Amino acid sequence: MTDFTTRPEILGNFGVVTSTHWIASAVGMAILEKGGNAFDAAVATGFVLQIVEPHLCGPGGDMPAVFYSKNKDKVEVICAQGAAPAGATIDHYTAEGLKLIPGDGLLSTVIPGAFDGWMLMLRDYGTMSVREVLEPAIYYAEHGHPVLARVSATIKGLAGFFEKEWPTSYDTWLPGGVAPEAEGNFKNLVLAETWKRIISESEAKTGRENQVEAARDAFYRGFVAEAIDTYLKTAEVMDASGLKHKGVLTADDMANWSATVEVPQTYDYHDWTVAKTPAWGQGPVLLQSLALLKGFDLASMDPAGPDFVHTVVEAMKLAFADREVYYGDPEFGQIPTEYLLSDGYNDERRKLIGPQASMELRPGIVPGYERQVDATMAMLAEMSGKGTVYEPTMSHLTEKRGDTVHIDVIDRWGNMVSTTPSGGWLQSSPIVPGLGFALNSRAQMFWLKEGLPTSLAPGKRPRTTLTPSLALHQGRPTLAFGTPGGDQQDQWQLPFFLRYVHHKQNLQAAIDMPLFHTSHFPGSFYPRTSSPGEIMVESNIGADVLEDLRRRGHKVTVADPWSVGRLTAARRDADGLLRAAATPRLMQAYAVGR
Repeated sequence: MTDFTTRPEILGNFGVVTSTHWIASAVGMAILEKGGNAFDAAVATGFVLQIVEPHLCGPGGDMPAVFYSKNKDKVEVICAQGAAPAGATIDHYTAEGLKLIPGDGLLSTVIPGAFDGWMLMLRDYGTMSVREVLEPAIYYAEHGHPVLARVSATIKGLAGFFEKEWPTSYDTWLPGGVAPEAEGNFKNLVLAETWKRIISESEAKTGRENQVEAARDAFYRGFVAEAIDTYLKTAEVMDASGLKHKGVLTADDMANWSATVEVPQTYDYHDWTVAKTPAWGQGPVLLQSLALLKGFDLASMDPAGPDFVHTVVEAMKLAFADREVYYGDPEFGQIPTEYLLSDGYNDERRKLIGPQASMELRPGIVPGYERQVDATMAMLAEMSGKGTVYEPTMSHLTEKRGDTVHIDVIDRWGNMVSTTPSGGWLQSSPIVPGLGFALNSRAQMFWLKEGLPTSLAPGKRPRTTLTPSLALHQGRPTLAFGTPGGDQQDQWQLPFFLRYVHHKQNLQAAIDMPLFHTSHFPGSFYPRTSSPGEIMVESNIGADVLEDLRRRGHKVTVADPWSVGRLTAARRDADGLLRAAATPRLMQAYAVGR
């Protein structure tokens, strides 16, 4: 194994920040340099990512975080995943002629959660003011930032659609009728003014925590909510169904919702404990995969060999099948997570992993949940083949579904944050007039069938794909990691973590290794398709490995080298040494520290 890595593993003891954009990472580090802690840095980094990666996240999106607070000495989760509006009923959506919730437009919107989550983190765990964490984002919105090539291409691809169907987005993203060029300087002056007004309203109060509360009120019970409510009362726009629809989100929905702090779901794997979100996110699917893989001698396998890839993929197929049947908002039904992670259950499930690739979706049977399994499988069978192609006029949106960003921060005191903000993409929904940002499209993860854990219902959280990770080594908070990538997020994190744990590579070497994932199970995004037995593998894993996987029955799609995965990671050693790394893929992510 070569010692070469695409970038150095960053080492230091003062602080490390790693994210999916170099500007955001630099901003986070600047916050640490000013005396802020990991939570302050994560908040500032998150707001900057909304500016520099607007095709991947925005102010109208959502944000889960798994984090360790030195003061509280515990690992916790912030759920800033907004819930479905009061008017989001299955009856209303089916009366609109829908069998699936569209992947964009106004009916796909749930309550924007990210802003409240960031403010909750700032108030209860940070040290800085609303002004201090928002000013870097305001700077890049007001003075401009170098446009990523992918942002330019996304806007150009949507230019005609925006002009005809979403004129507010056309005005924002094509000022003067011209799309920004790659590396051109792009500004969002309206959004800058929104943030400035929030700061102004917060500073009408005295005391840091009161100012944070005033900022939350300005967004959820003040001028931001009013602007959203006013727009949605009359707006009726084209979406991926090929028809125009009105939204159902109201100011009342926003006023009565707030982000929450929750207990993480954990699993012990060898001498590590991995902490994830509960089952309102897909996080437990990584833990289920670990529970299955605990019975294999992965350390003896070549981490880039066919045995490793095959075993990991087959375990993920079983875990994701359970995701489809069992996961959902725990506030709306009992999720049998402990049973799904139990030794007895996984000892039996592990026997299904054989020498050949499975072509079946095989959820396990949890006692008492037989009817739920049958109902889900029947619904999936009914939906197969439906909604698998956009209307011809909407085909361009198929290629431009939004993605996500990720941030890991560790400070000199030992605070650790792993967070995966997403939603509110420039291509998800029209710009709200006067605010400079779009709403999210997270409701597309609900099913329009009654009686399932992921059935649409008012007040319910969609079962999101967002899944940050924090791992403790021998009980000590040690590793923060994650990636964008929708259904691939835990599929890319899993081999990274396994290679790091079993093959003793440094963070950068583990991130650099060839990646793979499967699309065997139904996707979480419209049009909810699946490709049984299909795996995508980076070609630099080697032709012999690819051929071996084909012999085992996998339908192999070969990806270009350095094209799969968006991982970042940060670590704190027992002696206080800090480490960080970021993927070279897409040439955007960067780790900084000292």
